[in-house]
Amino acid sequence: MLDILIIALVGIIVIYFTRQNKDDEILDINSSKISKLWDIAHLSMKQNRFLRAEKALLTILKIEEKNAAAYNRLGVLYAKRKEYKDAIDCFEIASSIDSSPSSLHNLGLIYFETENYEKAAIAFEQAIKLESNLAARHVAYAKVLEKIGNEKQMLNELIESVRLEPTKQTLGLLYKAYKDLGYTKEADRTANRIKKLTHSPIKIKQLKRARKVVV
Repeated sequence: MLDILIIALVGIIVIYFTRQNKDDEILDINSSKISKLWDIAHLSMKQNRFLRAEKALLTILKIEEKNAAAYNRLGVLYAKRKEYKDAIDCFEIASSIDSSPSSLHNLGLIYFETENYEKAAIAFEQAIKLESNLAARHVAYAKVLEKIGNEKQMLNELIESVRLEPTKQTLGLLYKAYKDLGYTKEADRTANRIKKLTHSPIKIKQLKRARKVVV
């Protein structure tokens, strides 16, 4: 009786490890296939071969139904083709699987493009809560706030974008906002900052160095 139990136990162990090995092999095969499909999708997107890229991404989603990155990339593809409804669906699914700042930001951009400003504001606000150190996120949010008439918060977002990245672009947007709203002193101060940035000796030295490197 004991011998029979031992044989049965050994048999169960063998079956378990056999199945485990097969599962591992399937995972390896799928991982390799997904990697190749990603390569195809990236290359096809660069070449504007959207149909080929779409097929590759949809194949990835057949293998991994909850691949947020694939949904996000598919959303970008549909946005490029101006198929905004499909793009929104993809970004919403991506956000439900993994609420990453990029998927929420992309969702906000599509809502903005389709003039759904309230939803765009919510998406950008959520993206900023997750990742607040990128000026581009604050600029995008500011543009939506301008559309819905929240001027005070719009200025705050533009000021924050300048704090994070004091470039000619962010300062220019802040200058325009101040000027449009009639804040003359603030506009003049911002204009002076732009001039100083343009004529900065450090910038000139950097340009000279860059030219030497190119030569």
